[in-house]
This record gives sequence, structure tokens and C-alpha cells, in this order.
Amino acid sequence: MALNALPHTLLGEGPHRVVAVHGWLADRSAYAAVLPDLDTRAFTYAVVDLRGYGAAKETPGQYTTSEGAADVLALADRLGWDTFSLIGHSMGGSVVQRVVAAAPQRVRRLVGVSPVPASGLAMPPEQWELFAEAADRHENRRIIFDSTTGGNRPAAWLDRMVRQSVEQSDPKAFRAWFESWAGEDFHAEIEGSDVPALAVAGALDPALSTELMRQTWLAWFRRGEVAELPGAGHYAMDETPLQLIRTVEDFLRA
Repeated sequence: MALNALPHTLLGEGPHRVVAVHGWLADRSAYAAVLPDLDTRAFTYAVVDLRGYGAAKETPGQYTTSEGAADVLALADRLGWDTFSLIGHSMGGSVVQRVVAAAPQRVRRLVGVSPVPASGLAMPPEQWELFAEAADRHENRRIIFDSTTGGNRPAAWLDRMVRQSVEQSDPKAFRAWFESWAGEDFHAEIEGSDVPALAVAGALDPALSTELMRQTWLAWFRRGEVAELPGAGHYAMDETPLQLIRTVEDFLRA
């Protein structure tokens, strides 16, 4: 596998270095709403595009969470970051847990925002079909956005999220990524980890709920914590950006 220094946005000049990884339905623009209000004196953020997304839309690959983790480590090497913290949203939460599995000594702190557990995500057949066919059926993406945010977000927001998702992702990569994050179980590789790890769950997210985080995240990370955002579903960066920033940066500073 050829390693790839992921396209990225660098923000800040603080001594605490952080790599932020987006989820399945978006490229790095998923973090756009929080970028203006990050603490750029304490932190330096590298916000990446995974293969098949954004500026890496045409980059070939296997489109797996293990490949994504290797790419994150390759970027850190290129930036000269020996140690760093990690933030991963949804699928990106699986990718950053893979980084912990591969190089735990390099990770200062880990944050998952509605993170997919390292065990994958079991789904009934009809739900699996909904997600699997979302690569080509844009209406499926809209259903997913709507159902994972409590079914009460504005129609224009749903439409914008779908439009950005379609524009910034390659359908072949999108499908392959789904099969990786949903279908692979590597939790034995992180179980018992001493890396301080925070899972942020949205109270309106029925799939990656606070209770699921307690059953998975807290069971595997010895220094694990769970925080719930009452006003958020699966997309806290858009739904409750300021509360998310405060929750995440307070944890990173600890």
C-alpha cells in the first residue's frame, strides 16, 4: 500500500498538535462551522481529506480505516509531528482508533465525535441496504442525515448536506469506506489502551448513542470518558458547534 500525505488545512500555531478526520458523508468541510472559533494559540490543527473525498477525491486506494490510519501517520511524519492528538467524526472516529492501535505511543489524546466503535456497527438487513445504496442513491443520504439528527432539522440544511456529500465524495470509494467502518472489528487491538479518550455523543443520535459509547468506548479505553451534547444529533459540528468546541478543547487541555 502506497502511503499518502493527505490533503489538509493547517490552522493555528499552538504547541498542542491535533489531526482532525471527517466522517463518511463529508470531506474536511465537515469541520467548517467550528474552524473560526478554535483556540489557535494553544493548538495547531491539521484537518484532512481522506482518500475518495474532497481534494483526495481522485486518489486511488483500498478505502479502509486501516489505510486511513496509515495515511494519517504519514501526514504526521511529513509535518514533523512526533506526537499529536486526534479527533475523528463518525467513520473518522474509527480511523483515529486505528491510529491508536498502530502507534499508541504517538497519541497524546483521542476524541471521537459520534465515533463508530472499533467493533464496527451491526445493522439489520434493511438498514445495511439503505447505507450501502447511498453511494448512488442521493435520497438515501438525505434519509440518513435526517434520521440521525432527530428528524427535526430544516429541509434546506438536509439538502445542503446531501449536495456537499455528493459533490465531495467518489461513489466507489464511498461504498468501500462503508464496508470497512461498518463491517470490520478490531476492538481487540485497542482494548486496554491507556490513551486518554473522550467520546462525544449527540443526545438526538439514535445510532451512535451515549449508551453505545458506554458499552464500547468505556469498556476498551482505561482512561475513557463520555460526554453527551443535549442539542446535537450525529453532526455536532453543525448542530452545536460552540458547545462541541468547548467540550473537546477542555478535554485536550486536561
